[in-house]
Amino acid sequence: MHWPFHSGVLTAVRRTAPYVANRLERWALGAFGRRIRGVPARLRYRDVTIRDPDCPHPVATVTIRRRRTLMDLLRHADVAFGEAYMAGDIEVDGDLVGLLEALFRLQDRAAPLARVRAPANSLAAARDNVHHHYDLGNDFYRLWLDDRLVYTCAYFPTPGATLEEAQAAKMDLICGKLQLRPGEHVVEAGCGWGALALHMARTHGVSVTAYNVSREQVRYARDLAAQEGLSSRVAFVEDDYRAIRERADVFVSVGMAEHVGPTNYPELARVIRRVLAGTGGRGLLHFIGRARPRPLHPWITKRIFPGAYPPTLVEAIAGMLEPANLAVLDVENLRLHYAKTLDHWRRRFVAVSEAVRRMFDAQFERAWRLYLSGAQAAFQAGSLQLFQIVFAPASANATPWTRGRPILGSRFSPDAGGAGESHGDL
Repeated sequence: MHWPFHSGVLTAVRRTAPYVANRLERWALGAFGRRIRGVPARLRYRDVTIRDPDCPHPVATVTIRRRRTLMDLLRHADVAFGEAYMAGDIEVDGDLVGLLEALFRLQDRAAPLARVRAPANSLAAARDNVHHHYDLGNDFYRLWLDDRLVYTCAYFPTPGATLEEAQAAKMDLICGKLQLRPGEHVVEAGCGWGALALHMARTHGVSVTAYNVSREQVRYARDLAAQEGLSSRVAFVEDDYRAIRERADVFVSVGMAEHVGPTNYPELARVIRRVLAGTGGRGLLHFIGRARPRPLHPWITKRIFPGAYPPTLVEAIAGMLEPANLAVLDVENLRLHYAKTLDHWRRRFVAVSEAVRRMFDAQFERAWRLYLSGAQAAFQAGSLQLFQIVFAPASANATPWTRGRPILGSRFSPDAGGAGESHGDL
């Protein structure tokens, strides 16, 4: 049977089908269809197919295979959809990313502003959360990440850049924003498999101490440092960011702030202040965020990133920088670069899906396919943002004079002894 989502009286021509929906099931399907009005999709349950007549070109057909799934979608669709897709009780034929993007846009329009209860990540919880996601095995991530295992937003200098080129460009972008100089010391909080730390040491002659609570990642990074002859300049420490005590010229954190949680923002601020105390240094935070306060998607929190919370720009600045008297020098939003990064990851993941199923199982592969598709859709829809903030102690003068052009060592910097005058490059 076929009918539009918002018909007052349901009329349809019954087709012959092995399983016929009863009146309650037809009502439930119609009720769910009305909730997602405006989303270009067909909904199918047993012998019934419905669509929104205002969306004449559906991007996908969503087949619901169990009555329980249909009822769960009415009670808590955010979690129920993910659980059912993961189990194979929902099938999506067509453009999964396009479907999810439309759902995110609908959700963002409908969601009211509300006070958000964000997770409190203790030391023990932080370790458990990292183990849940990042310690799935290096062999798994090696299947679909780039050759340096960079698992954060890339930077595409041209639309046709490869993923490897874009990840290298992202690391160059960060180094350029930080204006690294040979001989400086950098502290990195949350270093993944070590690509950025090694890149900074290799290309800019700095020393780096990088912290990470993932045992597998730290072991891999140490091995890589030894292979490249950089062990004397890059130290990988298996510990939480809260354990950082040393001072440095530069503080950098890429892809960690979204795992800190608002209750721990003051602690992160104290860590950054301690690192940069007396150095007049600078720092950079690179993190997934929001345009307005909202918790992370509940299914993603349940299955993929427990304990994560994407802060708004205001929350990040007020919570992580202002308490340490750190001033913002520059802000850039790389949202669409992350959508493109995820498109690369998703396509690579789909290409090796059979290997993933053999490594884990079908439910795991479907969960991660949905996660990567949903993340791409969320960045395309604007539900998620990607911020880079460059900052320095409020009184520091040895900071970049223009974007991409340092004044360190010039007559404007403290170590040059005076105020000086313009270089004529403005």
